[in-house]
Amino acid sequence: MLQVKILFVEPPKDYWFVMGEYLPPPYGILQLAAYLEHRNNDAEIQVLDCNAEGLDWKALEKRIESFDPDVVASSALATCNTYVAVRTLEIAKKVKPNVLTVAGGQHFTVMAQESLETYPEIEIIVRGEGEETLVELVQASANSRSFSSVKGISFKNNGQIQHNPPRPLIENLDKMPYPGYKYLENLLHKYHFTAMAGKTRYALVEGSRGCPHRCNFCTQWKHWEGKWRIKSSKRIADEFEFCYENYGSKFLWLTDDNYGLGKRASDLADELIQRGFSEDIMWFMQVRCDDVVKNPDVLPKMRKAGLRWILLGVESHSSSTLESFRKETTPEAAKKAVKLLKENDIFTQAMFIIGERKDNAKSIANLREFANDLDPALAIFAILTPFPGTAVYEEAKRNGWIEDWNWANYDMVHAIMPTETLSIKEVQEELYHCYRSFFGSWSRRLGGIFSRKALKRKLYRYMASQGIVKQVKTLF
Repeated sequence: MLQVKILFVEPPKDYWFVMGEYLPPPYGILQLAAYLEHRNNDAEIQVLDCNAEGLDWKALEKRIESFDPDVVASSALATCNTYVAVRTLEIAKKVKPNVLTVAGGQHFTVMAQESLETYPEIEIIVRGEGEETLVELVQASANSRSFSSVKGISFKNNGQIQHNPPRPLIENLDKMPYPGYKYLENLLHKYHFTAMAGKTRYALVEGSRGCPHRCNFCTQWKHWEGKWRIKSSKRIADEFEFCYENYGSKFLWLTDDNYGLGKRASDLADELIQRGFSEDIMWFMQVRCDDVVKNPDVLPKMRKAGLRWILLGVESHSSSTLESFRKETTPEAAKKAVKLLKENDIFTQAMFIIGERKDNAKSIANLREFANDLDPALAIFAILTPFPGTAVYEEAKRNGWIEDWNWANYDMVHAIMPTETLSIKEVQEELYHCYRSFFGSWSRRLGGIFSRKALKRKLYRYMASQGIVKQVKTLF
């Protein structure tokens, strides 16, 4: 095989201000780079994180010119990053017209046809799980072979858009190599999540892919073909230890939308505790309310293993809204879950969603009251966003509800569609009222700033300095 040069790019982009200033490592392209290296020793690979290096678009152009890649793959992941991914590939084509440009991720997977029609900068879209597809794609490119036999891609073939058959999912995720943090080894001190852990070194760990649930607003389960594949507890703990021992990462984010609790969580806690470094780390995960309620006995062990922070998908105070979301949980479960987490000294962040079709000023006021009574350590309010690939998107598009087609605004803090009684401007204003109601409470602010809990105290002092409520107000 001829040697081929591949450049993975994390483009310049803004952070999601709702959680304060942060810089996560580009886990997706680090995983792709490591897998490609594992399968193809002849590939010359570079990973360029413009955010960590402080590179603007002009500097990105110079770096592409300097490396002279044969293939450029741009990180996108979320719909709101569509344009920065496209701009990256546009620059690559400007520097080297014959470079092969590749996009992937959830948005481009479901919007492959439209994206190839709209953006001439994109030559190949890798649909779904990208590791094995990228290996075959690079091999075909290096040997000047047709892409027609590469499963899992969409591409332009003699002026026509061709969608090859989907690729089967990787069966055993335990055999995946560790993400290629080595490609950014000189930058790892820059990855952090200020609100959560200050400047503590920050790493991401993937425990599973997919989800057994079918929430109608979520892109994850459909992207992973409705399957839920879980790494073993040992493999996950190995990756924790790998990041801790090799790169000094003491804040670790288990990235799964739903890793779950129960036996698998108990086994993971055992693995971490027995390795002897769990007291020196802090880790974070997302959990369903009903999972917490069903598995209270595992919480003390999880806390001992270093679990300090949980994001709960509360979503709504209304049983009917939860039913419309296909959440399969209840407001009562949220109340019990928050109580249990507080009892186990686990910082509780609750996620709420406004802007469901039946929402009105009264229902959102009731949600604010519910959030205040629930009293999690932190509340994050989001607007229901019709991400392509979700049931919400299909229904909204079919009924003509979507009023904003600017993908950059699909970030859960911009109103994209109205409700039956609220305009998008009014939905946007309601988001501000939610933040003002929760964070504007002097008793909560003072209680947080002067809390005896160091984590909560640090967070509230930081959030006060960021003026989150004022930033939300600028959106309308």
